Amino acid sequence: MPHHEELDTPRGPARVQTDLPAGAPVALLVLGHGAGGDVDAPDLVAVRDAVVGAGVAVARVTQPYRVAGRRAPAPAGHLDEAWTAVLSVLRGRFPGVPLLVGGRSSGARVACRSATAVGAAGVVALAFPLHPPGRPERSRAAELSTGLPTLVVNGDRDPFGVPAAQGPVEVVLRPGERHDLRGDPAGVADAVLGWLRGRGWATA
Repeated sequence: MPHHEELDTPRGPARVQTDLPAGAPVALLVLGHGAGGDVDAPDLVAVRDAVVGAGVAVARVTQPYRVAGRRAPAPAGHLDEAWTAVLSVLRGRFPGVPLLVGGRSSGARVACRSATAVGAAGVVALAFPLHPPGRPERSRAAELSTGLPTLVVNGDRDPFGVPAAQGPVEVVLRPGERHDLRGDPAGVADAVLGWLRGRGWATA
């Protein structure tokens, strides 16, 4: 069962659900939710289930605006500020292991924007929203350019677009999937687990 708590941030309390592996964690993966969603999205839960069994501690973070009951997301700067505050607390609890950050959609963007500032070793971006639907000229590709090893898992029918693999950014396409990645959450989780294992961030 996950450990539930609320942590104070400059933007109000955030909620954190932490799941620990059976033994000492080999890495910490912190995941954020989509703009109007929550941390119980099928892909986030599937990733949690898969990687906890492979020695990874997983913390799923609910942003303060969602804790307060709002669906409309806070401004990007507010999201990043709250996320960074939570990460500073969690990082102190798991010293000496790699910190991995990620999430789905809006949560993936927050993780990318703040990855270097929080000292992350890598990024897991699920359903990264490359651009608003129908607006490919408004690309957010620059947010993926963190210089860190990054895994993007997107559906090939995502109306928000699909980022291109470049440099340390690897892209896994899920056939037939749209933005919610609900068709095969276990397949998404397998992609994440394989990527983590390939870098020594999960046990075999």
